[in-house]
Amino acid sequence: MKDETDQNTQTATPSFEAALMELEDIVASLERGEVSLDAAISAFERGTELKILCQTRLEEARMKVEKIKIPEAGGPPRDASVFEADEN
Repeated sequence: MKDETDQNTQTATPSFEAALMELEDIVASLERGEVSLDAAISAFERGTELKILCQTRLEEARMKVEKIKIPEAGGPPRDASVFEADEN
């Protein structure tokens, strides 16, 4: 029963936050070297899936923001301020 639950958890599409947290856990466990070779390969495969999911979600969010900022008529954006990332 537990195997079936684990399999359902992995096949269900997690939220961005859940996927990122799982990906961070996988990276941490691989960096610590606390898994066998076979488990590391499986973790790497799962990590790759999660990376793609996170990238896709981020791209979708970016496109939504662009759609909000750029009017349908194709005119200039309502707010054309320059984005400046905080580099601490």
